[in-house]
Amino acid sequence: MDRQQAFDIVKEFIKSENLIHHMIAVEAAMRFYAAKFGEDVETWGITGLLHDFDWEIHPTLDEHPVLGAPILRQRGCPEEIVRAILSHGVNTGVERKTLMEKALYACDEITGLITAVALVRPSRSLHDLTSSSVRKKWKDKAFAAGANRDEIAQAAQDFNIDLWEHTDNVILAMRQVAPQLGLDGMSTP
Repeated sequence: MDRQQAFDIVKEFIKSENLIHHMIAVEAAMRFYAAKFGEDVETWGITGLLHDFDWEIHPTLDEHPVLGAPILRQRGCPEEIVRAILSHGVNTGVERKTLMEKALYACDEITGLITAVALVRPSRSLHDLTSSSVRKKWKDKAFAAGANRDEIAQAAQDFNIDLWEHTDNVILAMRQVAPQLGLDGMSTP
C-alpha cells in the first residue's frame, strides 16, 4: 500500500477536514520518528495517516479501531500497519509492543494539543510555536480539555522520550505540513 492508496481510504471514510488534518499531523510525526530511528518512513507515515480512518463510521471507543481493521485488511493494508492501528485503541486488547506501535500512541493525542495551542496564538502558526507555549497551556486543564494529559505523558514515557523533547519533535514534524494543516501563519482566524 502506498500513501496515495492510504489517502484515498481516508478521503472515502472521513469528511471532517479537522480530522483529516489530525491524521496528516500524526503522519508527519510518525515520518519524523521513523527517520530518527532508521525505520521505514513510508510504513510509519501510512500508519499515522490511516490510524483514525474509521472514526466517523465507528465513533465509539468500543468500535474504533476494531471494526475498521477488517476494512483495512480487505483493502490490502499490511498486517503490521493494522496491528499498530489496533494497538492505539484503548479497548482493543492489543498491547503496544513495537517501536512503531508506541510511536503511534505517543504521536496521536499530542498533535491535537499542539494544534489547539497553535490556533489560539496570534500568528496561528506552528513556525513560532515552542514546547514552552504548550507547557503553559498544559497547566490549564480547561484548555483543550479533551486532550488527556495523563495519557499524553504516559505515552511519551512508554515511548521512552521526555515529554517536552517529544513535544518539540512533534512541533518540528508538524511544521513540515503546516500549510496543509492551516497552521502556517497565513490562515485567517
